[in-house]
Order: sequence, then C-alpha cells, then structure tokens
Amino acid sequence: MSKNGGDNRPGSDLLGAFEETVLRWPERAAIQSPESTLSYHQLALSARRLAARLGDRPGPVAVPATHHPDTVVALLGILTAGGVYVPLDPGFPVERQRRMVEAADCRLLVGRGALPQSEQLSLPYLELDDGATAPDRGATVAPATSDDPAYTLFTSGSTGLPKPVLTPHRAISAVVASLRELFELRPEDRVLQFASLNWDTCFEEILPTLTAGGRLVFDPEAHSASFPRLLRMVEQRGITVLDLPTAFWHELVLHLTEAGATAELPDCVRLVVIGGEAANPARLADWSRLPGSARVRLLNTYGCTETTLITHAVDLLGPRTPEPGRHWDPTERAPIGRALPHVDELLDDNGELLIGGPALATGYPGLPEVTAERFVTSDDGQRRFRTGDRAARSADGVLTPLGRLDHEVKIRGIRVDPAEVEAGIGAHPGVGAAAVTATTLAGRAALVAYVVPRSGGADPALAGDLLRYLHERLPGHLVPSRITVVPDLVRTASGKVDRAASHRLHSTAPR
Repeated sequence: MSKNGGDNRPGSDLLGAFEETVLRWPERAAIQSPESTLSYHQLALSARRLAARLGDRPGPVAVPATHHPDTVVALLGILTAGGVYVPLDPGFPVERQRRMVEAADCRLLVGRGALPQSEQLSLPYLELDDGATAPDRGATVAPATSDDPAYTLFTSGSTGLPKPVLTPHRAISAVVASLRELFELRPEDRVLQFASLNWDTCFEEILPTLTAGGRLVFDPEAHSASFPRLLRMVEQRGITVLDLPTAFWHELVLHLTEAGATAELPDCVRLVVIGGEAANPARLADWSRLPGSARVRLLNTYGCTETTLITHAVDLLGPRTPEPGRHWDPTERAPIGRALPHVDELLDDNGELLIGGPALATGYPGLPEVTAERFVTSDDGQRRFRTGDRAARSADGVLTPLGRLDHEVKIRGIRVDPAEVEAGIGAHPGVGAAAVTATTLAGRAALVAYVVPRSGGADPALAGDLLRYLHERLPGHLVPSRITVVPDLVRTASGKVDRAASHRLHSTAPR
C-alpha cells in the first residue's frame, strides 16, 4: 500500500496557481490559435468578466466543448464564479445532450454565436462577450473551497443513461500540482490541445500548462486525420508536449515506421504522454527503433474519471529511463507505473487496484447505490474507488495491468460498459435480445453486437435500421462497429446472456 498526501504548498490550489502565473507573466502568450493569441492577462480578464456575469455560485453550467479558446475561457470563468463546469460535445445526438443536462442539473448554457442547443436543451443562454469592447467587471464572488464541486463529466453505465461524475476543487487542484511536476512543465513549453474537450484528458493539457506559464496551442491540423499535416503543424508551432490517446499513438508509430526517412517526430517535441488503454508492445518496439526516440520522454499514464486524470505514470522510453537508447522487447508488457504523490493506492486480495487520496470524485450524483458500490471504505478506514482493474506490483513498486474484473472495455481510450450499449439497442422495437462485446477490427478495439429480432424470424434490414437508430441517440464511441443479426444468444446456467460465448459462436459462423 502507498499513502501520499495532497499538495498544500502556496499556489497548489488550481485558481490560486493560475492567478500566480498571471501575475508573474501577464504578457506571456497563454493560448495560441490560428485566429488569435491570448496573453495570460487577457485570458484572466476574460475569465473574470464571465464570472461577474454568471454571478456568485451559478450552479452547473453547460458549455459546448469545441476545440477553441472560448472553451477554456468558459471553464476558467465558471470555476472562478464558483460554478460547476459541464462540457457537452456538440457532435452528440441532441437527446444524449439533453439527458446529460438533466443528469447534471444544468441551469445555463454558455457559448458564442447562434447556438441551437439553447432551444433544443431548454436552457437560458449567456453569450461570451467580446473582450475588446466589454467593460472590465471584476467578479465579486467568494473563492471556491476545496469541497466545492468543480466539474461534472460522464462515464458509461449499465442503465443506458449518462452517468455523471462530480469532481471537487480539491481533486483537480491536487492532480494539476502533481502533473506540473510529472511533465516537468516550463514557461517555454508549448502544449498541443488535442484531446476532446468533452473528456477529462483535455484537463491534462490545459490546466498544468496554464499554471506553469506555458503556451496552450489550438490548431485544426491536429484533427485533420493526416499524420503528415499534423507533424508539419507540430514543427511549425514548436510543440514540445504531445498528450495522445494510446490508440492514436499506435497509428502514429505505424506511420513513422512505414514512412521511414520521409517522416520523423519533429525535434521540438520533448515529451509524449500516452494513456487510455494498454500500450501495444509491438508498437513500443517500433518506437524504440525510430531515429531520435532516445531523446523523447515516452510517458505511459493510468487513471480513471472518478480518480481525476492521472494516478500512475512511468517513463517507458527516453532520457528519464536507465537505458535511453534501449530497444523495447515486443514480448514485454508495458507497466502503468507508480502512484503519483497525491495518490493513496491499495491492491486488495483479488489484485484489484483501489485508489484513495484527495483526488477522489465526490461520486455519481443521483445514483447513491452505484456510488456506494464503487466508492468504498477499506479496512484501514480510507475512502477509495474500486477501479475494476487488476494489477501486479513488481519489486521496485511499479504496477503492471492484469485485465478487468468486470465487463467494461476501452473504446478510443474511453471506458465503455457494454450493458449501456445493450440498453440502447434493446430500446429499438425490432430487437428481442442483444449481446455487445469488444473485439479487434483492423487493429483497433471495437464494439460488436449480436442481435436477436423480436419477431424471432430473419430480418435482413434490422442491422442497418439499428445503426441509424443508434447514431441518432448515442455518441459515436457507443455505436457498435458491426451488428450481426442472429437467431439466438448463448446464455449461462442462470439464464443471463453470455457475451463472450455469444461472440465466439457467432463471430466464426458463416454470414
């Protein structure tokens, strides 16, 4: 067991650390985008203006989470006002967004320009003002306490409804302090904003950077689906830190390997952070043989939404390892690392990893039974989150993953409960039963579904109808890549659907 406390140093509070950075480097560029560059002074001023307009303790505030500096202004403004930041992906189906708004009890929508979500979600709309013309109105609000909620995100649950996770200021402040040190961030760093602003990984990019005096870079080329364009932009912008989903990093490694001398990681990059799922040992071996890989830190990370961003990390390759130029053995499983300073970890008798400490979420609002099931009090009296992940500890304290204890899977680095997808499929009037599991398609983890028609007979149109139905109701990561209509499913002795056995039976059957 490892016990670590939170960071109580001056400036360890998130907003306090940001304000210290603003005072120290007011004219330094905080956010850069193709349209504009915001200095730290301008960013802080825009956040304070928004906080003043929101008023003291505005409650949960929804924000369309787009790759734009406005989203960061909204985040900081809401936190400054003592509100709760609730990001909504505009690409999600409206019904999904509506359910998220209801689950988080949102009272307002903040954004810029004409937003159809305002009417569709039945929320009052507050438009971000133009910093060039708006009066300087300071926020007259009481500072948020460590127990006050900071933001609400959503994870997958078995009910078919979005499952909110409420995170307090204490948690995000503790983690951001740890990540500044882990990433060794400096004012000279330029960090690419890559992650979806609807998921917590984006906070790893935004908050440590803006509390260390670095520059956060927005650029549409990051999402162009072209590795040559991405790499060219990274070089042109002088990006020093990349925080990438492991699945995306796998594809980047393949591109760099196959392109040979015609494509290289730009010299400006000093740190690549990966996380979200297990790193493929074959891709690690490929990376270790790329020119210049020994000079770049490759940092593998682990964490859950409920434990706030990253709890464990380890340098797999690069200058912080004992052998910077070593070649990775493609049969060697990648570890998830050691606990960060703020983390209190425990491996129970089943090998399940439990996480405690100041970075724990408050729980799942409105779901007391689910909260009690996952947030437990251990024998030592400490409150901890049951991750559902099994792990083994080596002699030097590094943890290696051993798989899940439940049915949850990772799709695009996002934790998915197959039961939620099954609930969505089961709501279709033509479905009698469904089983959803994960498999590997074209080298990626993907969901596959096996569906029994309600009529009991063959229904060749059902798979296509279901895909259209699900795309209208669920975000893309919850829509199966393949739906197969089958006559029956394998069941256990107790009558429950056996997902794994159903997949083994029908994935090999002729279609």
